Amino acid sequence: MAEDKKTEEFYTRLKEQLQGDTEWPAPYLYKFIVPASNEKIAEIEQIFDGLNAEINTRDSSKGTYTSISIRVTMVSPEAVVAKYKQVSAIEGVISL
Repeated sequence: MAEDKKTEEFYTRLKEQLQGDTEWPAPYLYKFIVPASNEKIAEIEQIFDGLNAEINTRDSSKGTYTSISIRVTMVSPEAVVAKYKQVSAIEGVISL
């Protein structure tokens, strides 16, 4: 339960920071690390489907993980946080 509280505090801080220093809509860069799995990459891509997102992937040197960078124009800090929450529901994903 402490993890949920910590996560919510992170999202609240992120939203406040984005409100303070960005004019919306604005481009935003998401970065995630996932265990090398085409299914997990596809799940993340699905979350950003229809947003005209630029998605780049790169495998780790040993091929056990994949980093995913997603550059997309978001309409508000709330929209940014909502996407993080959607992606965090996928098991094994680390948000950077």
